[in-house]
Amino acid sequence: MKTEHNPNIDELLVKSMLDEASVAEQIEIKQWLLDDDDNQRYYEHFELIWNESKRLSRASTVDENAAWERFKARTAGKVQEAEVMPMYPKPVFRILRMVAMVLMTAGVGWLSYLASTRNSSPEMLRVSSGMQTLTDTLPDGSIVTLNRKSTIRFPKEFEGKTRLVQLTGEAFFDVKPDKSKPFLISVNDVTVKVVGTSFNVKDDAEKTEVIVETGIVEVARADQKIRITPKEEATVMKASAQMRKSVTGDEFYNYYRTRRLFCDGTPLWRLVEILNEAYEADIVIGNERLREMPINTTFDQNSLENILGVISETLSLKVEHHGDRIVLK
Repeated sequence: MKTEHNPNIDELLVKSMLDEASVAEQIEIKQWLLDDDDNQRYYEHFELIWNESKRLSRASTVDENAAWERFKARTAGKVQEAEVMPMYPKPVFRILRMVAMVLMTAGVGWLSYLASTRNSSPEMLRVSSGMQTLTDTLPDGSIVTLNRKSTIRFPKEFEGKTRLVQLTGEAFFDVKPDKSKPFLISVNDVTVKVVGTSFNVKDDAEKTEVIVETGIVEVARADQKIRITPKEEATVMKASAQMRKSVTGDEFYNYYRTRRLFCDGTPLWRLVEILNEAYEADIVIGNERLREMPINTTFDQNSLENILGVISETLSLKVEHHGDRIVLK
């Protein structure tokens, strides 16, 4: 198996099996799996052995000492010549003992490993945007802009052969080029890999979306990979194994950075969708015939009321407020 490039992979896999792997280590394992198909097969074989060892350990209910005592009691007082018995246990006992010894040895070794490495793990930083967008500079000079209610985790210093970060929510990345150290973003079970480029990553309950502004981005999930270029989008659905590539239809992904909504023949339903997201509003279209009506204008740092006023005047429709709900008809 091709594991020469990472001699510590077995230790990382053990930590993963025990749910003790740090965020950086989890991402490193993901990248190792993506590097070569043999690595995926090695992982599956490793996991099989691990699970089988645990199963054998749980299944063993044999008390070897008690069995030996029962044997001695049954044979006590017999006058026939004692049968010469080999001085080693039956195969099943020997196997169970070997498994127990392996598990005990692994446990002791693992505790020693934790004790020796806990203080040497890289310090992880966590940045959350709260209710406002937030721009921050990463240790390598890359710039990240977090949308509201988003979080990013990254090491205080990028060490090793990759730059690893973990994202929850939505963020725009302007990555500083470094061909010798790829930039990796972990979003649930999706990995985004780049060298130097700018792109947007958005994760919600239904899907993960990646839109490229400059450069080339690789999006991977399990054994699937997609490469996208400027004006292209990769979408990974969570409810299925579906991963698709498409051309971006608008630039609304930029709204939280630029505070600008550029509409170029945008159908009303699409603008309403973005307004609900950007302003946490509850806008509905009350008349089906209005859904596809196009809008050609730019809203630049406007309030929601101003935008609705422009829509009303441009499309000659009414804006009605019913509590927190806004109805266009």
